[in-house]
Amino acid sequence: MALHEQLPFFNPTVPFCSPIPGGLLEGMSITVCGRVLPDADRFRVDLQNAADVALHFNPRYNSGGYIVHNSRLNGVWGKEENKAPTPFPRGHLFTLQILVTLSSYKISANGKPFSEFKHRMPLTHVDKICMAGMVRPSLIAFQKERTCVNQGCPILLLGGQAASTHLSGLVLPGPGDPPFAYLPDLSHLTQIISSMAKVPYKSIIDGGLRSGKVIIIEGVINPDGMEIFLRHKTGIAFYYSPRFDENVVVCNSYEDGTWGDEEIYELMPIKIGQPLQVTIFCSHQGYEVFVNGEQTHTYSHRYTNLEEIDVLDIRGDVQLSFVQP
Repeated sequence: MALHEQLPFFNPTVPFCSPIPGGLLEGMSITVCGRVLPDADRFRVDLQNAADVALHFNPRYNSGGYIVHNSRLNGVWGKEENKAPTPFPRGHLFTLQILVTLSSYKISANGKPFSEFKHRMPLTHVDKICMAGMVRPSLIAFQKERTCVNQGCPILLLGGQAASTHLSGLVLPGPGDPPFAYLPDLSHLTQIISSMAKVPYKSIIDGGLRSGKVIIIEGVINPDGMEIFLRHKTGIAFYYSPRFDENVVVCNSYEDGTWGDEEIYELMPIKIGQPLQVTIFCSHQGYEVFVNGEQTHTYSHRYTNLEEIDVLDIRGDVQLSFVQP
């Protein structure tokens, strides 16, 4: 199966091992979400070729907690590269992202840059990901980003005011407003990952949507609900809104100045005040929505020029902790 067709793994059982479809490529990112067990002593995420390990990412909880980075080539472990303190406390939710560049793995923890590990094995040799230890993963997702800029594949971290500064020229309409007539050229922005982002939240989807694109939203939703918009220059390709007052989820699109027919789902998978992970997987046919690892909704494309859908907009009564647009 090609990478662009690979569904994320939801709630995998550890120990976990899976081939990486197509192997590693420059610009590819791997996202792992989960919870560290309260009594954890260690866990690991490994990128491998057979028994050899290109990247061994190993949180350990003795000596106050730290992260071990290493590799194992021809059966022999190399020199450890350690970093403390750990960004993943026992008993807490976490998000780990590994971004593959030509020279190294750039690692982010909970939306913030954490470490860099230089390649000791050619990245093209890596064909498997494994995970084990005292951890409960909820999501493992692969994503091939667009072509990187000359300097590599930097991660731009935006949150709150920083996001507003970069997007100050972009005013997005709500569901009762007409769509904007002009989207400024923000193609110079790279992949955006936001930590503790403020609502209303807006970000550019670098390169627009494509089959295989994964959007991850984490936080806690409050009684007034939230709205998620995937927008293009003149409309809204996908609108997703849990409404607690009606106990339904509403999906729709806004095209040619008119809202379409609502698709109303009476299954309400979201609980007020509880940790929430919404994953939107874009396929050739439409959007597959997963809530806390369970597939809950499917919405067929009404706007099919996917690469033109390049804005993620989140509004409402929600406290965001992590967003991967």
